[in-house]
Amino acid sequence: MSVIVPTRDEAENIPALLSRLGPALAPLHAEIIVVDDSEDDTPAVLARHAADAPVAVRLLHRPPSARTGGLSGAVVLGARHARGEWILVMDADLQHPPESAGMLAGIALRHDVDVVVGTRYAGEGSNEGLGGAAREATSSWATRLAKSLFPRRLNTITDPMSGLFAFRRTAVDLDRVNPIGFKVLLELLIRHPGARVAEVAYEMAPRHAGHSKASVREGLTFLRHLWRLRSQRLVGQMREGPAATRDRLRELGRMIAFGLVGLSGLVVNTAALWFFYEPANLHHLLGAALATQLSTAWNFVLVDALIYRRNRQGALAGRAGRFFLLNNLLLLLRLPMLQALVWAGVGILTANALTLVALFLVRFLVNDRVIYAWGSTGRRDPVRMLVNLEAPEAAATPSRKRYQYLKYRYDVAGVVTIGSQIMLPELEFFRAQWIADSDVDIAVRVSDVGGRGPRRRAAMTEYANQSVLRYEEHLGRLGANFRIQLGSPIDIQVGPLLARSPHVVYTNIIEALLRFVLVSRGHMLLHSACVSLNGVGVMLSALTDTGKTATVLRLLRDHGGLFLSDDMTLISPDGVATCFPKPLTISAHTLRAVQAQDLTPAEWRRLQFQSRLHSKGGRSLALTLSRFNLPIMGINAITQRLVPPPKYSVDRLVPCRIGTTTQVEELFIIERGTPRISDLGQAETLERMIQNTDDAYGFPPFRYLAPAITIGEQGYGQLRQREREILTGFLSQVRSRVVASDRFGWADEIPRLLREERGEPATTQTAVLPAWPRWSGALAPSGARA
Repeated sequence: MSVIVPTRDEAENIPALLSRLGPALAPLHAEIIVVDDSEDDTPAVLARHAADAPVAVRLLHRPPSARTGGLSGAVVLGARHARGEWILVMDADLQHPPESAGMLAGIALRHDVDVVVGTRYAGEGSNEGLGGAAREATSSWATRLAKSLFPRRLNTITDPMSGLFAFRRTAVDLDRVNPIGFKVLLELLIRHPGARVAEVAYEMAPRHAGHSKASVREGLTFLRHLWRLRSQRLVGQMREGPAATRDRLRELGRMIAFGLVGLSGLVVNTAALWFFYEPANLHHLLGAALATQLSTAWNFVLVDALIYRRNRQGALAGRAGRFFLLNNLLLLLRLPMLQALVWAGVGILTANALTLVALFLVRFLVNDRVIYAWGSTGRRDPVRMLVNLEAPEAAATPSRKRYQYLKYRYDVAGVVTIGSQIMLPELEFFRAQWIADSDVDIAVRVSDVGGRGPRRRAAMTEYANQSVLRYEEHLGRLGANFRIQLGSPIDIQVGPLLARSPHVVYTNIIEALLRFVLVSRGHMLLHSACVSLNGVGVMLSALTDTGKTATVLRLLRDHGGLFLSDDMTLISPDGVATCFPKPLTISAHTLRAVQAQDLTPAEWRRLQFQSRLHSKGGRSLALTLSRFNLPIMGINAITQRLVPPPKYSVDRLVPCRIGTTTQVEELFIIERGTPRISDLGQAETLERMIQNTDDAYGFPPFRYLAPAITIGEQGYGQLRQREREILTGFLSQVRSRVVASDRFGWADEIPRLLREERGEPATTQTAVLPAWPRWSGALAPSGARA
């Protein structure tokens, strides 16, 4: 961290600044760079006091002839000389309290963002230190003016005029920045619209000594700066004038072409509906659903081949999956509309056509800006991230009294205990009702979280002094909100909407916390599958939708192995894997691969839509939508409630036994492609397994939540480092190989490799599972339990 302090005649402030800022920065391995434009003895005072500072202090003194750009030019010069990965900018007059600057610096280092802004206008921030109602009004007016001129680029920032901010060195191109006057941050945000931003609330303090440099001249400079930024933006658009105009005309042309394709699809849909309704004599809603599948296939072929042939990215199957998923989600909206029109006396075919036309614009915009705008960059993160440093969280008034009893209790391998008011199907294997409420490490309760009114965008708020995290979406208390109190125990409160979707509660909130609690106790949740074949612990890892689940099921069916896990495996540094048998998320082709017979006809019918919605294409579409200002977690919760993911316990799909622990000897990373088998070095395996595990936590709000997690005395960075150490120890006990196949033959290849290495005949495992014990806590490291 390099802290840049521009100064001009601040000799009176330097001693207090260094005496307070140095200790605040000492834990961060920081340096202070003072860029001085003074005419007084500021350099001499700095030289006397720098020797006592606990961090390095450097001076860059600019002679009068080199003071171009004023304060902004000084900041850019300091940034070019900075050694740190992060650069923090603050004033020398102590209106930016050094303690707040130190806290902001620490937050910047542990959050996955590009810019961290000290804000006076959000949370418990305050600008009272400006000194006088006139200056406060001027500052507020200037902020509103800037936001009105750049509504999109500043839509998530409450204080774009702040002088206290930090930015990641690699995220800012200094050659693109040419600020004038005081407002450096404004320039950075306008020039870098894709930068990820978090805000830290702070109270601006009164000036310590000296006099303010603000003046009418500086105000005019600010207006000139705004005009320059706005006009440069307009000039840039005009230079691209033909291109920008063409873009708009092309969008209009695409919409017309999309409408023509949709019109042809309407004919196909109407003809199909007539057939299903009249000759086939099916119910009109079922006929509309079937007709939608035919018209969707027709539309996709034309849209993909004619309209977006130059914008196609990714596999054909992925684009088709997202296209079908969109149309089937809209079908859920159309069917109630269709039924209402029929009840109103409108003919079936006419009512169906009206519902299709009504949703035309939605279909076009999602296709044009989501499905076929894959990988677009430069969009500001839609979630507002705010850290309150000192102020307590305002207590929410519950809408009604709720009970506190934890009805469901779980003991995860004797390491972590969880109590919950909602059933968590992923943890049912670990049900342990003998645990008392008071003994759980993580408590999950239903509560009223968030404000009563709606919000313009989702927000993640961290109350640093209380170790409280709160996530709120757009719909007030009706939204997918939660609150986490990090302590002993960890207290999680989820809103009523989330409580009705326990899969989302577990996957998006609980497992993220469980991951790091386990790390703090010497274990890791590794994204992998694990089985025991003839007493040999075998671990499988693969990218999503490669075929890992089908391979695990075939290994169990054909080779009598013991099942430990399919999605997450609990590992320790000594190479031991402990079972984590969550229900398997399966697809129709997975069941056909293992010839599962136990599903009812109704389950098979539901599975066709469930597996499509919860496939890789469905998840990719959801991740893409999360880049927009949408209540994405609430949408996910409602979707999971209406169409639950196809999850089944392993012993319902294939006859098998569940093992408890195994010493893992073999790790196979399975891939699709030209058949090959190759050893993998420990370093490369480590990176691939870390990346694989991180990918499992890609859905919001993990990346906002995780960096704020502190377990005991260990912060996010320390927990991630400890996780790598655990995995390094585990991999040192394991042989790692890549097995590629073009025929999904891993379930045959892996047992063959194991038999050849051990010189064993082709036999089937007949091991018997010992009775499942209550965890005694033996797996927990000494002193790890609270």
